[in-house]
Amino acid sequence: MYDLIIIGAGPAGITAAVYAARKRMSLLVITRDIGGQAAISGDIENYTGYQFITGPELAAKFEEHMRRFDIALRENEEIVELKKTGDKILVKTNKGAYEARTAIIASGKRSRELNVPGEKEFRNKGLTYCATCDAPLFSAKAVAVIGGGNSALDAALQLIKIAKHTYIINIASSLTGDAIMREKINESEIVTVFNNTQVTAIFGDKFVTGIKIKREGKEEDLSVEGVFIEIGLIPNSEFTQEIERNQLGEIKVNCRNETNIPGVFAAGDVTDVPEKQIIIAAGEGSKAALSVFRYLSRA
Repeated sequence: MYDLIIIGAGPAGITAAVYAARKRMSLLVITRDIGGQAAISGDIENYTGYQFITGPELAAKFEEHMRRFDIALRENEEIVELKKTGDKILVKTNKGAYEARTAIIASGKRSRELNVPGEKEFRNKGLTYCATCDAPLFSAKAVAVIGGGNSALDAALQLIKIAKHTYIINIASSLTGDAIMREKINESEIVTVFNNTQVTAIFGDKFVTGIKIKREGKEEDLSVEGVFIEIGLIPNSEFTQEIERNQLGEIKVNCRNETNIPGVFAAGDVTDVPEKQIIIAAGEGSKAALSVFRYLSRA
């Protein structure tokens, strides 16, 4: 029986773990991977204390900090169910079951799929959801980035240094990412932006050779050897059926990171807190851990 189980080891989960360890709680961290979305982010220029750092470098710093404490860690485990029974929180995974007095859900989000013909067939065969992981594989090739928000622009900016040409396929009327990112995109001579454009299919032989797009009422083929899907994220919250969520599947929390279930807290991108940023997720993780400490002190 732990004082606390933390689900997820991204910026929110790792920060919560550090704060909980400093409060001498007995805790267990269960996670599929370490670093979360931070680990697959590109260049980061807005995390306080670092004028510039890459996502993988920042995630490594987080992990190094967490491992300085004696924290029980279960990696490569998928959460199947979380429920409260009496005064216990039961967490089931694909590898076991664990109990605690409290829990912090910091399970983050995962990439949203495009759901068009060819997407499943060409996954990892020229189609990817992670520019940071896979961009180097597309050196001197023409590629397409699907999306128009920050994640899409971040992918395109990484590819500027690597690919021969990058097409941004944006279903909206204009790009919606941060202004400074849009400026860099517009300054590049090897980026073409197609707004009001929809991807209808991905095709190829053994690997991707192109995409079908629809714009101005006409369908056409665009020859590319790589496709990066960056159309947003889905909360990893399906295992929390008892916990109140909004229409997007995000867990509802108050300013103390409390959910509608006493003893269950949530932090980071999996919650309905606005603005999904690494620094915000980390701050929410610290708040959640402090709220857990306060809850246990009064129990």
